[in-house]
Amino acid sequence: MRHARAALLGSAVAVALWGASAAAQSRTFIARLAVVPLTVAMQETVAGQGSATAMLTGNRLTIEGTFEGLRSPATSARLHLAPRAMRGTAIADLTVSNATRGTLKGVVDLTNQQRGALEKLSLYIQINSEKAPEGNLWGWLFPQEVKR
Repeated sequence: MRHARAALLGSAVAVALWGASAAAQSRTFIARLAVVPLTVAMQETVAGQGSATAMLTGNRLTIEGTFEGLRSPATSARLHLAPRAMRGTAIADLTVSNATRGTLKGVVDLTNQQRGALEKLSLYIQINSEKAPEGNLWGWLFPQEVKR
């Protein structure tokens, strides 16, 4: 009986450690930031490109990226929730350079629902600018492929 309890306890500890290890593992997501003109008039005010990398550890998402070529200085950057090619609700503010080229970054503690949206490719980064306050660059986060 004592050996059975010891084996059961050992199994429970192993499962707990495996769970903690799995939760601590990180996954990398990437986004290509590109122009998405919504109207013909916006074609004169939006321009540029960029990229971002997001590291997910547990429910914490750490985002870093760069952009260039905007026609006016960036004013804000946010993480949004919506399926690809759809507009969605902003769920977090990111820090962005107030310039036509620069960086963006932020750390976001996702809810379980938001983490699920990330896994379903339904989180995107949006950079707004002075001439394009409704969005200048957009990019959905995709899992980075592991190359072997």
